[in-house]
Amino acid sequence: DKADRARAIGGDAVVIDYNRPDTLEGAFAGCDRLFLLGPNTLDQTVLELNAVEAAKASGVRHIVKQSVMRAEEDSYSLAKVHRPVERAIESSGLAWTFLRPNSFMQNVVTFMSETIRAEGAFYSASGEAKITHVDVRDIAAVATQALTGRNHEGRAYTLTGPEPLSYDEIADELSAALGRTIKHISLSPSDLKQGMLAGGMPEQLTDRMLDLERYFRENRASSISDDIKLVTGTNPRSFRDFLHETASSGVLDL
Repeated sequence: DKADRARAIGGDAVVIDYNRPDTLEGAFAGCDRLFLLGPNTLDQTVLELNAVEAAKASGVRHIVKQSVMRAEEDSYSLAKVHRPVERAIESSGLAWTFLRPNSFMQNVVTFMSETIRAEGAFYSASGEAKITHVDVRDIAAVATQALTGRNHEGRAYTLTGPEPLSYDEIADELSAALGRTIKHISLSPSDLKQGMLAGGMPEQLTDRMLDLERYFRENRASSISDDIKLVTGTNPRSFRDFLHETASSGVLDL
């Protein structure tokens, strides 16, 4: 149904199943460049490895893979999901470009939106950690350049916003943008895990997310990169820019 809707508005859409490599090979036929970002599932690594093999078999020449910040260090849960795929791409004989973004600004309107609407609050186990959150539209702009431009082969780009912010500071920005008080409530890792489990998240995924929170607390996600401007020629959006732009477009429905 989704593919039919996409075709109805002029898209060239195919249906794929990461667990069925034949569907991937059919989808990749005739493509020379591939943007790869698998679903956030427990077996994401395996699914993306399937896609790499299908890309090789289908004649794809260049893979642009969205990964995570500091994936090369292989030192936290999400890096351990993505780095094996990066290694497979590096050894595949195909050209490659890796996009390694920090945490997304859009998380406040996806993962955090339910409690922001209901309680005027959102929760983390990040404490006072500073994070250079990045707007996914800036990631998309870099991906577009990597897929359509030149001289991006063999490059890994670290994608961050322009400023490190704590979740308390993000709560203040949300309060100003929404005109009401939004609070960040800092929990212990065990309390946050219980909340995620109560919300129906599988335990292995809660452990993955808690390890990311640990990584944040160690101040590993506070650095600023110039790679977005290097690739696109435009400065990355600030969190305040993101809030005002999304509020004016109606996306910030909190």
